[in-house]
Amino acid sequence: MSPARPDATTAAPRTVLLVCGEPERGDDGAALAAVAALPPLVAARATIVRCGQLDVDHLLAVPDDAACVVVDAAVGVAPGEVVAMPLADLADRAGRGAPRSSHTLPPDQVVSLAAALRGSPPEGVFVGIGGRAFGLGAGLSPEVAAGLQALTDRIVDEILRPPHARRPG
Repeated sequence: MSPARPDATTAAPRTVLLVCGEPERGDDGAALAAVAALPPLVAARATIVRCGQLDVDHLLAVPDDAACVVVDAAVGVAPGEVVAMPLADLADRAGRGAPRSSHTLPPDQVVSLAAALRGSPPEGVFVGIGGRAFGLGAGLSPEVAAGLQALTDRIVDEILRPPHARRPG
């Protein structure tokens, strides 16, 4: 009798997907919308954590053997433009120019603090989309709505990326 063959959801290492944002605040809901559009078989390969605002505790909870993808709307990036940066590079840029979340503590500082507490940042990447409007009750801006498929595609790429190829390209 041959051993059971693992299916697509268990064959690959898990990815922890930290999804930031608030759907009632315009472009801040872009990450949630993109993750909602993930193909089910791809989404099944990730542990999806809707974290609202990225916190050090979210990064400390990422298992050492898991990849981490932080997804958020960003300021300092052209509206609708998708950017990706390894978490290690983001931590190194703390306090300097880097894509910033629309939240209180920028992700570079959160990742830097988590790296100090863990000994290194989790293996992974920040994937963001530039936002224009973050007001209460607003929907996605036209630029972000137009870039949403590119954001979803980039998240899919990161979830499916082999562990040895974790540096975004």
